[in-house]
Amino acid sequence: MNFVKENGRTIPVADKVFALSGRAQAAIAKKGKDAVINATVGALLDDNGDLVVMSSVVDAIKTLSPTDYAAYAPITGTPAFKEAVQKALFGKYEPSGHISVCVTPGGTGSITSVVANYSNVGDEVLTHDWCWANYRNICSQQGRKLRTFRFFDEDGAFDAADLEKELNALAKVQDQVVLMINTPAHNPTGYSLSLNDWGKLIAIVNDAPCKVVLFLDIAYIDYAGEEDEVRAFIPMLAGLGDNVLPIFGYSASKTLTAYGMRCGAIVCMAKTEEDAEEFRRASEYAARSTWSNCNRSAMTVMGKIYSDPELQAKVDEERRVYRDMLLERGRIFEQTLNENGVKCVPFSAGFFVTIACDDPAAVGQKLEEQDIFCLALAKGIRVSIASISKEKCVKCAEAIAKLLK
Repeated sequence: MNFVKENGRTIPVADKVFALSGRAQAAIAKKGKDAVINATVGALLDDNGDLVVMSSVVDAIKTLSPTDYAAYAPITGTPAFKEAVQKALFGKYEPSGHISVCVTPGGTGSITSVVANYSNVGDEVLTHDWCWANYRNICSQQGRKLRTFRFFDEDGAFDAADLEKELNALAKVQDQVVLMINTPAHNPTGYSLSLNDWGKLIAIVNDAPCKVVLFLDIAYIDYAGEEDEVRAFIPMLAGLGDNVLPIFGYSASKTLTAYGMRCGAIVCMAKTEEDAEEFRRASEYAARSTWSNCNRSAMTVMGKIYSDPELQAKVDEERRVYRDMLLERGRIFEQTLNENGVKCVPFSAGFFVTIACDDPAAVGQKLEEQDIFCLALAKGIRVSIASISKEKCVKCAEAIAKLLK
């Protein structure tokens, strides 16, 4: 007897990623850490396979009083948190205009909010074909569909032409389109849009025959490279037309390596006070009617860090060490693939590297038989370089190359 109504959704028996990770953990328990490569985890682990938790953030957590974590927080977030998010997100590129911030439970909450508030039931939301699978689930859960454009052309360059084609096709049936772009350090490929790519994207959305809500998923921005360099695209957003509303999805969970504290924000960069106020009201309503309030302790920690220059400097320096560790892993993984005659999908930085292949499920199964656990996507294999050491990056890349050759 079935009571659940699927309502257009396909509800799996188990989450694919967590099921695979569970098998990897079982293999580790049986054979030991050294014998298993668990490249499934979307969190930063050190070379011993232990979760990276920044000590400077822990020090800030230890200063919390009972009311800092037990009391309700304002629905849109504490004032100190919202100010901290703007500092963390924009860095030295603080934009002019009207900025509005609403706290969300992680970056996932920001995606849920923008889909709920800026698209109609039955609409299609547009994103790149290489994308986080949960985009589709979030849309489906809310009665929307996910449509994709080709992210890379035959030469491995950003496919602006296909973006324009798909956006214009949607504009014929929708007066407004939510366009979700995950950059820098895109999940799952690790690609970051270049400033040249940004120029093309801005021209396309400005010329679109519809309103465009440009949602920028920047969850991995603090692990994508040098702080100012990876934010250099932000001033370009001032060139967006009146038909385009830019909104950011920010993850404090990743920035602070505090994934379990579930803290993020949705940030609107509006040209008018009216649009900013509309965003605030809609975001507050969506929050109140779904998760209601977010984790006050995480907001307090974020506020403490970014209001104390000395503490912020400690956090930034500690994160920089782990960021550079991650970047080195990415270079080693890509170099090993190249040395073995295999190329990955265009990669810049981030938690993941993806290798395109004809039968990802079969490749994933053969890797698992070697105690190498990687996620099989629709068009390739995703490897979490965030969760494996440099040595395991080499072994994993060699094993994949051997199978594909």
